Amino acid sequence: MINDPRDAPDGAAAAAARNNADWCDAVCRSHGVAGAIEGGLWASARRTPPLYPDAVTLSPDVAPGDVPGRIDVTSPGASVKDSFGVLDLSAVGFEVLFEAQWIHRPATEPAPRRAGGWEPVGGVDRLLAWEAAWSGAGESAGLFRPALLDDGAVFLASAATGPVTAGAIAYPGADVVGISNLFAADDDLDAAWRSCLAATDRLWPGVPVVGYEGGDDLAAAVRQGFTPVGPLRVWLRADR
Repeated sequence: MINDPRDAPDGAAAAAARNNADWCDAVCRSHGVAGAIEGGLWASARRTPPLYPDAVTLSPDVAPGDVPGRIDVTSPGASVKDSFGVLDLSAVGFEVLFEAQWIHRPATEPAPRRAGGWEPVGGVDRLLAWEAAWSGAGESAGLFRPALLDDGAVFLASAATGPVTAGAIAYPGADVVGISNLFAADDDLDAAWRSCLAATDRLWPGVPVVGYEGGDDLAAAVRQGFTPVGPLRVWLRADR
């Protein structure tokens, strides 16, 4: 029996999509770009920061023609996150960039054992070190700005001080905690998920955890108690 609507597949996918849209909005606002929700669609009329979509659907009822008028399709790189995998945007100039699955881990799932002690990063210097480790290039490009630390985002790192060797971003909202950008320098994603989930259980006890993954990353999440709850598809504006 499902006692929490967030644990139902449809409810879990919808909560994950809304949490992700809120996170995208937070990143955009930190760069001075405003987005808005209207007609089941979060969208920004201005191009968003790198790696972040210009629109996120919040309802499977959004039609392909509803999207182009809400975003900037005149500059290269516009993208749309179809949160329910139902849109066909090829007729309006987009092509599929990748597909993935929303994932959900109920609050009743016990925290993993033998997990490392991940801690929230504090301060600008530590945030820069986190982004440098996440990028894999040993440098920060300023994608994740300090304003996010005051906007509910928690950047989890493998250690409070010293080198950052693993981490993730946790963002609470829509009655769930969304996890994104999980990484591990040693590629041990199972250990990274265990440490991440131990931290979320400590920081947000009794709250479901969501995100999206594909391929080997999805398999690692499933091994740590997540369930795939629905498809998503990211569309990229075709190069004209």
